[in-house]
Amino acid sequence: MSSSIDERIAYIRSSLPTSVRLIAVSKQVPAEVIRLAYNAGIRDFAESRIQEAASKQAQLQDLSDITWHFIGHLQSNKAKKALELFEWIHSVDNLKLAQRLNQLAQQLGISPKVCLQVKILPDPQKSGWSVPELLADLEELNQCQFLQIQGLMTIPPLELTEAEIMNVFNSTYQLAKEIQLQNLPNIHIKHLSMGMSGDYQLAVQAGATMVRLGTILFGDRH
Repeated sequence: MSSSIDERIAYIRSSLPTSVRLIAVSKQVPAEVIRLAYNAGIRDFAESRIQEAASKQAQLQDLSDITWHFIGHLQSNKAKKALELFEWIHSVDNLKLAQRLNQLAQQLGISPKVCLQVKILPDPQKSGWSVPELLADLEELNQCQFLQIQGLMTIPPLELTEAEIMNVFNSTYQLAKEIQLQNLPNIHIKHLSMGMSGDYQLAVQAGATMVRLGTILFGDRH
């Protein structure tokens, strides 16, 4: 990638509808590069490791209007730290974790925004609810009143065709509508966190409100 980070960000932002939030996936990206992306207009950054994020946030605390998103697999013993560092957690992948976050949020006096991670297709590489599991857990999730359950997050399995990826995204959109129709007072699925560097255009066509882009902005990380 020979173009500058500014040019890549400007190009992608110009190609996204204004309704779609561009989240820069900054894992393995040094703080000074995050600062460049910030200067190019990005305000949403996503990390997947708690310690790495804490170190970068300390270096960037002068940039007070960044919104930090957690997108990695979250272990229960790191849940409190995640709540202290992140405004959004996209990867709430089981009922027990949701209940733990809810209990901690009550203790901390906060109300974090979360997405429920769902697997439309079976995928041993990914965490998350299957569709029947998620529908079965909705009543209990609705009791998590200290969480703002605002979205679904999905990642298609690797090696799918474009049509299969599109089907995953469309199915996630339909699932969100189905959940909304249940009118649960504490669950408002307004956001779909789906689409990464290789498939974000398909996700946007299917109704994504948040795309998580790393490689296409920052190049390959090692």
